[in-house]
Amino acid sequence: MSTSPAPTPYIEPWLRGTYSDVPAVGRAVLHALDLAQDDITRWTAGLTDAEVHRAPLGLTPLSFHLKHIARSIDRILTYAEGGQLTNEQLTVLKAEQGGDESLAELLGEVEASFANAAERVRTLAGADFNVPRGVGRKQLPTSIGGALIHVADHTQRHVGQAVTTAKVLRALRPESS
Repeated sequence: MSTSPAPTPYIEPWLRGTYSDVPAVGRAVLHALDLAQDDITRWTAGLTDAEVHRAPLGLTPLSFHLKHIARSIDRILTYAEGGQLTNEQLTVLKAEQGGDESLAELLGEVEASFANAAERVRTLAGADFNVPRGVGRKQLPTSIGGALIHVADHTQRHVGQAVTTAKVLRALRPESS
């Protein structure tokens, strides 16, 4: 009789000792992105391409949340860096509601977004967080720090919605006989 090793317990990103070279606020944002990646990977595993585009019980499709997570991070970081959105960013914003991407394509977009964001967050982590920034055409007031924190909390909010939708999709599957 062989015994399998005990499963490795899950350790949340903020407890892994990673990104020690990044100041605390930037490190927290990077940990939030790592946690988002962990949750997205866990809860989308086994879903079909068709399922990710469904709106079960009137919930927003998982495909929207994955696109919105990836693309909104880019937009928020653009504001944190002192920029305004490009025509390309505005075009992809409008395309978040539709599409027929595969789950693999959606996950690839999220991964690429997180990798791009990590470099940008590392750069911004050394900035004065109180430097004012304007958001959108109306130049609504925020700061570098405010935008960085919003990357983390906005991402986590949509990941929570994505996890709920994934759970509902699984619960609505017909039982196999």
